[in-house]
Amino acid sequence: MPVSEAVRRICENPAFWTDTIADESGEIRVTFPVIGGYALILDVDLASGDRTLGLRRPGFTEPDQLGWAPADGPYPAALRWWELDLCARVVAWEDPTLPHPGLVVALLSPFAPAVANDDETTIAAVRESAYRSLRRAVPPAEPAGPEQAPLPLFAGEDWWPAPRGGSPEVLDEAAVAALSRPARAMLEIRAAERFPSDGIADLVRRAEAHLGIQSEHGWYAETKPLARKIVESGDLRPIPELLAVLTEVGCDHPTVLDALSEPLVTAEACWMLETLAGAAPGTLLRRHL
Repeated sequence: MPVSEAVRRICENPAFWTDTIADESGEIRVTFPVIGGYALILDVDLASGDRTLGLRRPGFTEPDQLGWAPADGPYPAALRWWELDLCARVVAWEDPTLPHPGLVVALLSPFAPAVANDDETTIAAVRESAYRSLRRAVPPAEPAGPEQAPLPLFAGEDWWPAPRGGSPEVLDEAAVAALSRPARAMLEIRAAERFPSDGIADLVRRAEAHLGIQSEHGWYAETKPLARKIVESGDLRPIPELLAVLTEVGCDHPTVLDALSEPLVTAEACWMLETLAGAAPGTLLRRHL
């Protein structure tokens, strides 16, 4: 299910990530189908900034509530980080319009704060990559020079400076740094009687099984030995070779090709290599932090 244009427009507004959006009204719902009829659903009140995360089960139209938070937090620990990371990988694999890390992690990671034994360095790296992946379309700047070629005397940059183009980045460096820091779990809600623990457990089981077999299928099986070699060595330099082999055998999955193409983003390249190698999530990324 592609993300709606309304959601994309809101997510391109820096205020959506850094503040409440007082100039917006109404509510938006973001649905991330994961697997087997399960979906993670985020409802956002645009006026107040309040957010509710839910889990939709197979055969149901409305989600069970996982957690609610006001605009300024604190957010409940509705998901464990590794559960969110796993679900985001499956969503990205099935929906090439949502590369990981991307909207799934950026939107839902506040509901997956770090808990004891979590690797906060890894979490911060993935969150940083997610917020940096937010992009907006920027139209090319219109030419500022003359319609006709100027005389040689006036042809220099000082006379006709090129207009500055807008930045496709939604968030500046300060905002990315602030958002990337993993918050510590303050509201532990998973022991509550009404928390859908069985649904989360079934979702995780299915997602793990689904992601774990991808490296055995089609052209991925042909490239698995090379991907595993890269993961085991920790050396990312053979990635162009892997990309070339994938292209030669006919791989046309845009998420796979994009994650392994220049310019490389370490977090994105690592999650893809781990998937293609059939390795546990985080195996390679932790070696590069």
